[in-house]
Amino acid sequence: MNNQEQQNKVRDKQIAANEAKREFFSDVRVSTWAIAAAILVCAIGALLYFK
Repeated sequence: MNNQEQQNKVRDKQIAANEAKREFFSDVRVSTWAIAAAILVCAIGALLYFK
């Protein structure tokens, strides 16, 4: 394997690692919003039920 192929392989691994990290934080952000929305809906439902 020549030097250029080795550099491409290292670069591809770094790109894959960065993409995995980006996807993880995107998933966490979506999950946080989903949990917040569920809590809000439950709170409104509880307020209406116990009113």
